[in-house]
Formats: sequence, C-alpha cells, structure tokens
Amino acid sequence: MNLADYRRQKDQFFERDPHSPLTPEQKRDFKGMPYFSENPALALELVIQEFEVQETIQMQTSTGDLRTFTRFGRIEFEVEGQPASLTVYQSEHGFFLPFVDALAGSETYGAGRYLDPKTLPNGKLDVDFNLAYNPYCAYNDLYSCPLPPAENRLAVPIRAGEKSFK
Repeated sequence: MNLADYRRQKDQFFERDPHSPLTPEQKRDFKGMPYFSENPALALELVIQEFEVQETIQMQTSTGDLRTFTRFGRIEFEVEGQPASLTVYQSEHGFFLPFVDALAGSETYGAGRYLDPKTLPNGKLDVDFNLAYNPYCAYNDLYSCPLPPAENRLAVPIRAGEKSFK
C-alpha cells in the first residue's frame, strides 16, 4: 500500500471507527491528520546491531504505569548529514521504536512518536519514518502510552510522519 492510501485509511479510522482515540468532539471537527510530506530520505533499511545482553526494562507511561520491553539492539543512520542512533525495543507484539526528535513540542508531539519496524527478507530492519505516528495519548488522556527513554531522544529533526495534532 502506498503512503497516500495508508494515510487516507488512517484518517477514515480516526474519523469513523468506534475504536478511534478521538473524542466525539474531536471527531466532529476532524479534517484529517497533519502529516509531513513524504520524505524518501527517511525511508531506511538498516542493520540492527543486536545487544550482547538483551535486558528487560520497565518503560514509564504517560499515566505513570510501567510497561515491559526488551532492549534488543541499536540502529545508526544519518538525518540531513548528521549522525543519529536509536535503541530498538521488543515486546510480544514485535519491534517497537519510540523516539523524540528535535521538533518535539513545536511541529511534532512533545512526548514523542512511535514506529513499529519490521524485519525485511534481507535481515535488515525497515525503518520508515514516513510511518511515524503519535501515540493515542496525544489525542486523549484516557490512554496510557510508553514514553521514549532518554537514549531515544534525537538532536536531529525527523521531518516525516505525523505532526502534532491540534
């Protein structure tokens, strides 16, 4: 599925589905999510450097709860010529990549965004920041969302994926 179709389906889900994180008031005025334009430079295939010791950690959530993840490995990449790296976590649902970029609090959600990277047939990780999404707590305080750990705070801007929801 191409990015435009993916975004159209997501907007329809947010506007119409009973499982949407939006409140009835938000749905009434919903005109679609704000997105960055597609950025091919941030659709990456990366080697994941697995940690020798993959420790279990407790990640704090937006409501103060704790969620369990395994620190799986590290990815390294460049954004606009600047080096960056992130830790990839794993749960029973697969890989999880929470991050905060340099635009957090202005153009992107202040508490960070998420990616759910998949392993490609060549063994690399599909890390497409065009699919970066806001956690449900960005729309509704009833949700409890993992907060990206300090090691996943980037000094570079990630101009791809979802922007802040106003």
